[in-house]
Amino acid sequence: MFWIFIFGVLYIPNFVCAFTGYMCYETIEEYTYHEGDLTIGAFFPLHIYSTRNHVPHELDPYYFQDMYLEYNFMNYQFLLALMFTIQEINRNPHLLPNTTLGFEHHNIKFSEKNILLGPFLWLSGLSNQLVNYNCGQKRNLPAALTGTSWAISAHIGTLLQLYKIPQFTFGHFDSNMNDQSQYKTLFQVAPEDTYLSLALVSLMLYFSWSWVGLIVPNDPRGTQILSDFREVMESNRICLAFVKMIPGTWNSYSDAIWKNMEKIQESSANVIIIYGDTVSLQGLMRHIAQLLVTWKVWVLNSQWDIDYYSDYFMIESFHGSLIFSHHHEEMVEFVNFVQTVNPYTYPEDAYLPKFWVFFFNCSFSEFDCQLLENCQPNASLDLLPRHIFDPAMSEESYNIYNAVYALAHSLHEMTVQQIQTQPYANGEGMAFSPWQILPFLKITLLKNHPSGQTVIDERKNLYSEYDIFNFWNFPTGLGLKMKVGTFSPNSPQGHRLSLSEEMIQWPTQFTKIPQSVCSESCRPGFRKAAQEGKAVCCFDCIPCADNEISNETVCLYGGLC
Repeated sequence: MFWIFIFGVLYIPNFVCAFTGYMCYETIEEYTYHEGDLTIGAFFPLHIYSTRNHVPHELDPYYFQDMYLEYNFMNYQFLLALMFTIQEINRNPHLLPNTTLGFEHHNIKFSEKNILLGPFLWLSGLSNQLVNYNCGQKRNLPAALTGTSWAISAHIGTLLQLYKIPQFTFGHFDSNMNDQSQYKTLFQVAPEDTYLSLALVSLMLYFSWSWVGLIVPNDPRGTQILSDFREVMESNRICLAFVKMIPGTWNSYSDAIWKNMEKIQESSANVIIIYGDTVSLQGLMRHIAQLLVTWKVWVLNSQWDIDYYSDYFMIESFHGSLIFSHHHEEMVEFVNFVQTVNPYTYPEDAYLPKFWVFFFNCSFSEFDCQLLENCQPNASLDLLPRHIFDPAMSEESYNIYNAVYALAHSLHEMTVQQIQTQPYANGEGMAFSPWQILPFLKITLLKNHPSGQTVIDERKNLYSEYDIFNFWNFPTGLGLKMKVGTFSPNSPQGHRLSLSEEMIQWPTQFTKIPQSVCSESCRPGFRKAAQEGKAVCCFDCIPCADNEISNETVCLYGGLC
């Protein structure tokens, strides 16, 4: 019965709703609120508005007539991770007793014009942005969570620093945001990618891939990772067939992407590394999915948002991809929590009714857009295909979990100190300014959280390790992410990379392990001759003289003494 249901939902063509269509999709809330004594701000995209033909709107110059609302199902796990962590902390009688955490999530649109709207509303507590004024009920705002892109976190950080509010970023680590003189109240939860270049090169050496392409975002982080890759690759005689730096402003309909993808598709490199976050390269990834590129091995730096853009057929482009993700502990409790989530247990969640209509044959009430009682029995997010929603906690969700726990422990320590020095007046709850949390946070982040693992600093043993996943799309539309190996730089030389080669599925155009070389190795009796103006991996094979023998590199004199 399970597989009958699974393959039934696989044929849903696209999770896109036109503004001119059903009104319930048009009225999606831009924020979600969960009540608590302390309100954490959360800012990341769960839905976006896009246009294909850019037909100007008659009244509003910032909108188009052909606007579409697109839901990001994979990012929705971030909201669930936040809910799960807060509930776990609020149930703990030994952590922040008599104080509850809540949150206010604001959807972040992919435009600089609107990126600060959510933080303004959170700071003011109002439905319109009145900066430096809060006429609503006084609230304690201890910290903010931002992600997943570096650009989103940087923009919001400039505002939060004015109020000295602690900010946690849960996307990929960015060394440029580690500048304490510029980002004084910002903490990056994600581990650094110190060993990513070494991990990728180890994979290249394992499969003898010496000719690879590289795609990175056109920003400071992309420039830094390009420098890191080149250094490690050159020392291991691996050559870059091409380097493409993709502007984050490109979308899947940009002429520039079409032109660049033609060059990428025609490249002799069969292996292509893509580094970036889900926002900066979203247009490229969507375009790859649309082209159904089944003759390249994509090597990705982490879990991508490929599923958000992919329908039943489009995910075929990523079958056989290899994904590097920072190792973290499995959270079985979170999977159990996901199985209990539905629109009836969390009526304040505006996204769950949309998902239930999409996947579980529900319908909306035309009067108030609430669900009718005609949904599929025992519906659960856990039943969805993994390429649409994976209940296993992702790397970014785990960063959210760690960030909220770090904040909770810091607040707890600050509360203990307040009680010792200045007991609550008239039995009132906590009273503090956000900047007062900062010294406690810096101490807490050097300690371990309850599971015994370091949150941010001193994590060399845990966070230097990568899990390697293989994206499976067989049977077509299944979209599973299977762990096939690990990379641990702390292991002895020669034992750092561990792969279950027999488990790896390759893109459909390959019947065996793909090769990615500029020139095939020379046969006995031939030597290498460098090709002028090309990389050292590219060479011609020319015959040795009659009195010479070859070792595939040079010809040696082979005459008798």
